[in-house]
This record gives sequence, C-alpha cells and structure tokens, in this order.
Amino acid sequence: MAEPARWVSTHQRHEQLLHLLRAGVVRVEDLAARTEVSESTVRRDLARLEDEGLVARTYGGARPAAPFREVALAERMTQEVAAKARIGAAAAALVRDGATVFVDAGSTCAQLVERLREHQGLTVVTRGLEIALRLAELDIETVVVGGRVSAGSHGTSGSIALFVMERLAVDVAFLGCDAVHPTRGVGEPTLEEAATKEAVARQARRTVVLAHADKLGASTVPAWGALTTGWTLVTDETGPERLDPYRQAGVEVLPAGADQDRLLDGP
Repeated sequence: MAEPARWVSTHQRHEQLLHLLRAGVVRVEDLAARTEVSESTVRRDLARLEDEGLVARTYGGARPAAPFREVALAERMTQEVAAKARIGAAAAALVRDGATVFVDAGSTCAQLVERLREHQGLTVVTRGLEIALRLAELDIETVVVGGRVSAGSHGTSGSIALFVMERLAVDVAFLGCDAVHPTRGVGEPTLEEAATKEAVARQARRTVVLAHADKLGASTVPAWGALTTGWTLVTDETGPERLDPYRQAGVEVLPAGADQDRLLDGP
C-alpha cells in the first residue's frame, strides 16, 4: 500500500499519532485508518515512539507514556538491590589503587562505594550526601562537591557544582542516571543535574555509567546530558537486542558479572 502524499515528514505523522493516542485512539487499525497509512507503518512508528520514551506498547496498540516521576532515594535503595550490587562490584573492578575517582549520587553508586574499601590510596569526589558520609565511615579521602541539593537523589548540582567540577580532574567518573540512551546519553530530572554530569564527563579520563536494565532506553525524563563516544556502560542487562545499539554508538558495554580480568583493563 502506497502511503498518501499528505505527510510532509515522518515527524509530522508521529505528532499526529501522539495526538490520537492522547485522545483515546489506541488500536493499530484505528490509528492506521485515521492517519491513512498502513498498519505496518503505524507499528513501525509506534516502535520508534516507544524507543523515544513517548509511548508504551500494548496488545494491539499503544498508549501515551506515563509522566516521569523521580523516585525518592530511600525507596530506590530498596529496589533491584541484587542487580545494583552486581553492577557496583563490576564497576569497582575498574578502579586502580591510588586513583582519583568521581562517584555520583544514587542507589547504584552506593553499591559501588561498598566495594571501594578494597582499594588503597583513593581520593573520591562525590556530589552525593549519603555517599560522602559512607566514604567517611570507610576512612576514604573524600571531597564533597557543593551546590543545590536535590530532594529526590540528595545529590548536588548547579553553578557551584559546575565551578568545582570544571577545576578538578579524575581518572574515572562513575555516573548514575534515571535513564540511559545510546545516543542521547543520560536522562535526568533537571537540566542542572544533566549539565553537572556533562561537566563531570569532560573532566574524566574515563566515564562509566551505572544502570540496571530498567533504565536502558529513552523515557519521559525531562533533561538529557550528552556523553561523548567512548564512554562505558555497566549494566545487568544481557540481551544483545538491547545492548547492541549502545555498541553501535561507540559505547563500551560491560555486563555486570563479566570476566573480571577484562574489567581490570580500565584506567
């Protein structure tokens, strides 16, 4: 079936599909009839919109994605604990004794901190308040980045954080995220937090993003921090269909639980 010439661009058709979904038209056949394209085209469009975090697929159709809600840190600390512990252990294998390390705020990064006690002579820079307290308990040299404190993550961001990070250099930076995408980078609740992560990445010899499987792909997070080709993703996801887009974008993917000898080839 040839598509009608009424669509100036794929973007225009996607906007119309989103409008129809929000109006309650959710079945593929109904969307195809309203947009005057084939059902196969609608399915491809919905798959693309799902990749962008704008819709959620359902049996026979789709619905608009739910608005983003940042989960409080206390709640996140109780979720996916085993997976985050595996990610933290794999990430810790990238750290060498005597290194200067940045550790982000967040529950997955908290699992990494528990493994840093195994290293000697570290200096750790962090923007996470709980992270800093735990590092102090472990008697690790700690530098806390100041700034505005997020109610959700208890991490600092903003102009003060940017001022400090732009004057530091670290061997490896471990970043948490609310979402991660192979080309868009890391998704965050605010532009300030996204900008802070970008600043950290610029000052690091190696940038490593820690993300459990649920965070892979685009979502409705409102802000994104771009990361350059060559960054590393440590995740408990193992499916090639989900990981290959990252590899194709120049991202080094290290599944949690991979061969520890290979992981030790870090900085």
